[in-house]
Amino acid sequence: MASSPLNSKSGSHGRSNSLPSRPHPLILKCNEHLESLRASKETSSSSTLLRHKVEGLQDLIECVEKLTQLPPYSRCPSPRVSRELGKRHGSLRLLDVCTAAKDALLRTKECTRELQSTIRRKRGGEVELTAEVKKFLTSRKVVKKAISKALANLNSTSKSSNISSNTNKDHRTVALISLLQDMEVATLSTFQTLLQFISGSTQSKSNSWLSISKLIQPKRVGCSLVADESEFAQVDAALQSFVFTKTCKFEDINNLQNQLEKMESCIKDFEEGLEFLFRCLIKIRVSLLDILNH
Repeated sequence: MASSPLNSKSGSHGRSNSLPSRPHPLILKCNEHLESLRASKETSSSSTLLRHKVEGLQDLIECVEKLTQLPPYSRCPSPRVSRELGKRHGSLRLLDVCTAAKDALLRTKECTRELQSTIRRKRGGEVELTAEVKKFLTSRKVVKKAISKALANLNSTSKSSNISSNTNKDHRTVALISLLQDMEVATLSTFQTLLQFISGSTQSKSNSWLSISKLIQPKRVGCSLVADESEFAQVDAALQSFVFTKTCKFEDINNLQNQLEKMESCIKDFEEGLEFLFRCLIKIRVSLLDILNH
């Protein structure tokens, strides 16, 4: 009889029955993506580096989503392990922080387009432009306040305990729980860096992956990006300077347009990445709820 692709063992050796199952290829692939994210030690969160970080997270979450739909992992676990899984999967928390990032991008995009429209019309002169700039800065304050709240909620996350030794009989589910914990650390760390990037804040010489790891599982160690001045921060600074100096020179307006276009390009890229992540996280949550409800 052909060997199962999920449990490759040789039928000619009885001793193989006492050996643990070989990890499924998707488990190995997920671990590769995790190691790649942990190994990233960038000292700057430029938009290019952060895009790569988000792309790596997309690969990881897509891989986890496929794994949770496989019969060996989607099959109903024992009641004890089911309780462990219910305690540890943070899918709703991940969706919440993803939604916060999406909302911040959407609001910033809307006020950016309004400002660009005012600049292109060139009607009303400096008075109208100044009014629109102030409106943009006010909207950004709202965005930053929402981001600060999201980050505060993230930092107040309660610690999760280690997997109980009583669950060791269900190897596949224990492996899934461990993988979900690692995925949660990687996802929250990346979202934290992205939210800081959008708000234009800095986090010099800090380690967001490490801080999140301590919240989720104290023994896990990793690293993350350190925020640098982002396109969002550059636009904020340029507009604040415009309001204070009240200059409306052609070269200043031209530079402002260029900065707005760069920021809008960032917004588009991150919106697409977050939408993909959101859909995958929804599928993972549905799969986990199916496991818990059967």
